Amino acid sequence: MTSQATNKGHVLLATAGYDHTIRFWQAHSGICSRTVQHPDSQVNALEFTPDRQLLAAGGYQHIRMYDVNATNPNPVINYDGLSKNITCIGFEKTNKWMFTGGEDKTAKIWDLRVRNIQCQRIFQMNDPCTCICLHPNQVEMMVGDQSGALHLWDLRTDHNEQVVPEPDVPIRTVSIDPDASYMAACSNTGNCYVWSLVGGRGNDRVRLKPKTKVPAHPRYALKCQFSPDSCLLATASADKSVKIWNTADFSLRTTLSTENQQWVWDCAFSADSQYLVTASSDGAARLWSVDHGDVKREYQGHQKAIVSLAFYDGSAPV
Repeated sequence: MTSQATNKGHVLLATAGYDHTIRFWQAHSGICSRTVQHPDSQVNALEFTPDRQLLAAGGYQHIRMYDVNATNPNPVINYDGLSKNITCIGFEKTNKWMFTGGEDKTAKIWDLRVRNIQCQRIFQMNDPCTCICLHPNQVEMMVGDQSGALHLWDLRTDHNEQVVPEPDVPIRTVSIDPDASYMAACSNTGNCYVWSLVGGRGNDRVRLKPKTKVPAHPRYALKCQFSPDSCLLATASADKSVKIWNTADFSLRTTLSTENQQWVWDCAFSADSQYLVTASSDGAARLWSVDHGDVKREYQGHQKAIVSLAFYDGSAPV
């Protein structure tokens, strides 16, 4: 975060997990500014809409949308009647549609320009959906599942291809860097697979070329995330650490760990790529310096594991 971005109101940070609450934080001070009750279930996934007006929370059989700028404790939009757990949420960059994945073995597209609360498109899989990443071109999606398959879904044509880096080993997380040069995916074995991306411009479909396999962690890898400058890749794990890798050669740059930290479920970079926010099973979120590998701020208040966070650094372009 830049000094300008640390002003209150320029940074949005929300965390949630198994204590049935969503907490909004003043990122620069560590103070919890608002707590919203989420009584229906745990929260599995969080994401701000691109216009920063709403926070989407995915739980068991529902999605709730909360007003970011109001004190209203109730969701302003409810997506009910879904099947099983929602595992991931994201948005098209101009706020036209939302995508979700879930244990019902589907990835879904929801049109945000109409409020009929019905999904417009469904991608059906044979196994539960574990993760989704939207390509920067906004028309191709990478969808990971419990069987270990990664599906490349072309939204223009409905064409899909798949790659299976480790048969029968669930893919937990997938990320594409902002430059659309690399895609990374991590599995239950702790391995991180990296592909070079070719194409993806105009009508040209993305093609994957295997780049490297990194034995990132000895236990489950739970999240991978490229930095905004595309120079770094963070991998978070059940081994209680986050590792930062240089994308120039995918060498290890630093390991982020502290005595009280447990499983690290989620992470997000600041806009300047100098800081990382993490969410952990010990009930704390932390702000780390990437260069120095130390904790700059702790966000304490949750009574149980934090498994999801949403982070927007105000110095990033809207």
